Amino acid sequence: MSQHARALERLGIPTVAAAGENVVNYARGYDFEYTNGMPIRYVGFPFPVAGQPKSVHRSYVFERNDTVSNKPMMQAIIDNFTQPLTDNEKISGTPPNAKPEPRLLPPGTEDALQQLFKDNDWTDYNPIILPTEARVAVMLKGTSLPPDRVISTITWPGGSRAMTVEKVAVCAVMAGAKPEHFPLILAVSRSVPFGNSTSSMANMILVNGPIRNELKMNSGLNVMGPHNEVNAVVGRTFTLLSKTAGNLHSGVTTFSGLGSNIQYNNLCIAENEEELPAGWEPNHVMRGAKPTDSIVNVGTGWTYISSVGEVQRQYPPQYLFRDYMRSLTGMGATIIVTPEVAALLKDAQGFNTKRDLSAWLAANVEKTVSSYWGNGVISTMNSSSALQGLEPHATTYRKIETNPEELMKPFQAGQISIIVTGKGQTTWFVTDFGATGRGTRVDDYR
Repeated sequence: MSQHARALERLGIPTVAAAGENVVNYARGYDFEYTNGMPIRYVGFPFPVAGQPKSVHRSYVFERNDTVSNKPMMQAIIDNFTQPLTDNEKISGTPPNAKPEPRLLPPGTEDALQQLFKDNDWTDYNPIILPTEARVAVMLKGTSLPPDRVISTITWPGGSRAMTVEKVAVCAVMAGAKPEHFPLILAVSRSVPFGNSTSSMANMILVNGPIRNELKMNSGLNVMGPHNEVNAVVGRTFTLLSKTAGNLHSGVTTFSGLGSNIQYNNLCIAENEEELPAGWEPNHVMRGAKPTDSIVNVGTGWTYISSVGEVQRQYPPQYLFRDYMRSLTGMGATIIVTPEVAALLKDAQGFNTKRDLSAWLAANVEKTVSSYWGNGVISTMNSSSALQGLEPHATTYRKIETNPEELMKPFQAGQISIIVTGKGQTTWFVTDFGATGRGTRVDDYR
């Protein structure tokens, strides 16, 4: 909300931003101090907004009080447009409390330091390995990069924080990683912080190439379970980095209604490239990398639907993928299948490549216009362009009123990824964790 208001203000268009009462304090506090760079004014409306009838929305505007000023909302909007800036709104420069944490903490007992990390919300609330100077120095031996090398600059949420090699090493130690894991963890760190929203966003970490076998990652039996050290510590490091360097703290900078259990490990998996059917390329090769490249790809999404049983002959797997994908947002899809399912799709169903399957799903997944626009993510992200008459959203948006049950195709083939991993049963997951980017080369961080 603040970024859109800020963009309009920079164009010379006076703006008052509206926010739900669940995040308006963040917008007027932390976001004002560290992010937006200008005095954006807000009105706050009661929550929830989505799913309410228009009569309730109207009452918010004309009958209920703004949660910021306690005035009728329309009057608050007028006041915000017409009244001069307050002294607080004229404040500029770095906030006085914007002090970096010291590089070293005071010494203490094991129990006291464990509690200190929890008190500061620097952990996932499982026990950590305390990142002593000696332990961090050992971790840094896993890369040739200097400790002060900036991997990325984190601008959200708030501020501009340098993600250095040493900071990544600290969290790698905390998670229980080893130096040989460190180049992969550095590559993953480029995507910090993990995806987060007011709903249940989470991430998937997908690893391809020789690094899988070098580190002995699990790409077979129980691939998504807690059965492999590397899968576990790499996924956990991403969470710890997101909470520390990434500055994600519940009720302060993040406001998920439910959150996601996946954020403990971030669905860290490796593709089972050795058991791909002939003609089915690994994900990284499909995205332009060489088979000998080690690539990590981090995707973000909300939905994760498991198959309820093994494949049945009378209803081929692609039909169930199609059925399940109707529940996704339409922004992207990643289908995760075992090698046994991939073999059936190739040999019994005639999908000679992953692209063939993606194209079939794009052509056959359909959902109603009302169902598509009834998804909060789609509505939030695309309704503004639809209201401006911009395609491809304007035509279907108009049909919400005129023909809500008309079927539409929400996906394009390029939005659908197929990942082969696991082993031992004809099962699969349908997700919207996008794995369509080129990813990051692990060898760049050795």
